[in-house]
Amino acid sequence: MMPPTSPQAMLPSQPPLAPAPAPAAPAPALPAPAKSGKSSLPPLKCPMAGTFYRCSGPGEPPFVKVGDKVQKGQVICIIEAMKLMNEIEADQSGTVIEILAEDGKPVSVDMPLLVIEP
Repeated sequence: MMPPTSPQAMLPSQPPLAPAPAPAAPAPALPAPAKSGKSSLPPLKCPMAGTFYRCSGPGEPPFVKVGDKVQKGQVICIIEAMKLMNEIEADQSGTVIEILAEDGKPVSVDMPLLVIEP
């Protein structure tokens, strides 16, 4: 039989860690540049949530491409919402300089779709 052992205090093998220093104050938020940095013009924003389509159907040419001249009221894309195809029209005449939404991808209200330079 083994002799009874006296209780021993367990000491940590490493000294306790100092508390983590507080993170540095974040830099002031700057406005995010446009995706490609090309334009400071306000984009045409999506009026509804749905799926963005650049053309009227599979295999069809897109309504507009970068560099195209458009007229106010011209159909520039389709947003499918609740199985309805909603034609989105240009809000001004000018040249399409940037397409921000991705074909076939979901979009939400006020999401930038494209930029038209007057």
